[in-house]
Amino acid sequence: MIRSTSGPIRNHNKPAVMRNCTLIGRHFYDVPVNSAVVGHLLAFTLVHILFTVVPEYEQQTQDLTMDLVLNVADHYVLTPYVFPASWPEEGALRQILSLLVLTNLGAAVLYLGLGAISYFFIFDHDLMKHPQFLENQVRREIKYAMTSLPVISLPTVALFFYEVRGYSKLYDNVHDSPLGWPGFFLSMVSFLLFTDMCIYWIHRFLHHRLVYKLFHKPHHVWKIPSPFASHAFHPVDGFMQGLPYHIYPFMFPLHKVLYLGLYVFVNIWTISIHDGDYRIPLALTPAINGSAHHTDHHLFFDYNYGQYFTLWDRLGGSYRHPSALLGKGPHDLIRKLQAEGKLGEDRGKGRGSKEE
Repeated sequence: MIRSTSGPIRNHNKPAVMRNCTLIGRHFYDVPVNSAVVGHLLAFTLVHILFTVVPEYEQQTQDLTMDLVLNVADHYVLTPYVFPASWPEEGALRQILSLLVLTNLGAAVLYLGLGAISYFFIFDHDLMKHPQFLENQVRREIKYAMTSLPVISLPTVALFFYEVRGYSKLYDNVHDSPLGWPGFFLSMVSFLLFTDMCIYWIHRFLHHRLVYKLFHKPHHVWKIPSPFASHAFHPVDGFMQGLPYHIYPFMFPLHKVLYLGLYVFVNIWTISIHDGDYRIPLALTPAINGSAHHTDHHLFFDYNYGQYFTLWDRLGGSYRHPSALLGKGPHDLIRKLQAEGKLGEDRGKGRGSKEE
């Protein structure tokens, strides 16, 4: 959520930069000590944000400008129809309850709404004929996502609450940015670069043999994903990969409206890399991690961990040129099997393996 920074902004010592670069060009499996460092660093960052900003702030919130989304919800719905008049809008309990409702509602609307648009207008339904597209897969993806999102929202709301309370570096007006308009546009680029870097290493950590089966394996059930696979994560997996988006505004200045826009963009992008539309401008193929790249990640496991860009996959030795762009992708296999008469009629309805 997005909140005015007119509250106290605390400056804290940042974690030391990792100097061990032996991960570059090697498989993450070979260096469990470094995977532990990455995990501990992320855990430390979260604890640092949540608990070192001692909440003496409880009585100082009345002068804050309400968070953009929370303010609209309070004005039109929550204050007149939901909460008792005796509950002040700036009260901590009311804000937490409101954030829980808004976070879950917003996540469901974005997931189901954007997922449906992609599924009906972009997703190539011929992919449902693929041998690895599971029986009732779309329904199962939606069910898994809708049971995970409320659990993911619990720790997420804790971060939103601190943003709402004014402890982040979110700001209201462009002139509040240290660099003005250049800083506004620079923050867009830095947000994408920062989160792409973090998600790469988090994602690669989740593929470590010690944690993969616990948290990330459920997402890899969908070998040929549909747009609804985009949020079909184990709750721990989903929260960890979403964590960089929430950490960023605690570390760097970011305009509140831009943050909201980037939050929507992130959801659109996450759905788009699962939508089976492998088209991408040829000039961007080496740099952009599109649906073709991410489909290979689902199929071949150890490649293309990135979110937006291929930079960290190239640095980490995990880049794979998309097989779909080499004439060896899912569509090519479907055409081959059709020509050989090996696809049954029920395959078009997504009847594949019953693996759970």
